[in-house]
Amino acid sequence: MKLVFLGTSGAMPTIDRGLTCICLVKDNEVLMFDAGEGAQISYLKSGLPWNKKMKIFVTHLHGDHCIGILGLLQTMNLQNRTESVEIFGPDGIDEFIAANIKILNFGLSFPVFISKINEGMIVDEKDYSVSASDAKHGIPAFSFRFDEKDRPGQFFPEKAQALKIPEGKLWHELQTGNSIEMDGKEIVPSQVTGDKRPGRKIGISGDTRPTEKLVEFFKNCDYVSFDSTFADELKEKAIEANHSTAKEAAELAEKANISTLILTHFSARYNDESVLLEEAKKIHDNTITAKDLLEVNILK
Repeated sequence: MKLVFLGTSGAMPTIDRGLTCICLVKDNEVLMFDAGEGAQISYLKSGLPWNKKMKIFVTHLHGDHCIGILGLLQTMNLQNRTESVEIFGPDGIDEFIAANIKILNFGLSFPVFISKINEGMIVDEKDYSVSASDAKHGIPAFSFRFDEKDRPGQFFPEKAQALKIPEGKLWHELQTGNSIEMDGKEIVPSQVTGDKRPGRKIGISGDTRPTEKLVEFFKNCDYVSFDSTFADELKEKAIEANHSTAKEAAELAEKANISTLILTHFSARYNDESVLLEEAKKIHDNTITAKDLLEVNILK
């Protein structure tokens, strides 16, 4: 599992940074968080697959976070996509997508399902869930948290061999947490694996001021990508625009006991984001800055 940053700029793109778009790539699925203008170009550069199961989560309806959905859908259509796409976003997301598809008059080779969301759990799959919390950005906006469910423990081949389980499909079933039946007897995963491993937690802030509500929402996350539009010398501007500074992102990470903080959504005024990284690391040492096409492997 990995995070792929397709766009890391704020409201305006730069030569080196596209508009906001982050993908969480799982074995059989891509979860996309926001899609600013030109997202399909960055997606193409990333080498991510065009016909993989996909969900798109929109934090809010500012153009630099959602306009790219239209081009992305059109490009997927030209790539002969057949898998459905699910889109989740605030009130108005359905009208935005439907009206533009109608006006631009383009058909799609795959179904699109759109859901308006509120706070709380919005997706509950077999191996993970996604929840939303109100963000503070001056318009209806959300932050998201991905919670992986507990994973099967380490697989011990010698235990499977001792039980005379043939290598192949049955091993795979046990490795993925499923029981099997062999010679009329049920074999459960715990017979050939160690203790379950806790699921990983990943947060995506979207555009927001730091709030105590988000401290609780991102509590104990392994990775959080957080709005770091400005350096702290422009804190008043951040307050006025309902964004955060890199220092404020680091302070929130400390309060929330976040393992790895990833700074993103940089103002175009910063040609070098090292000033933002420097002020954040003074507070939360395990901090990195996102760059377009950066891949972060989700460890543990």
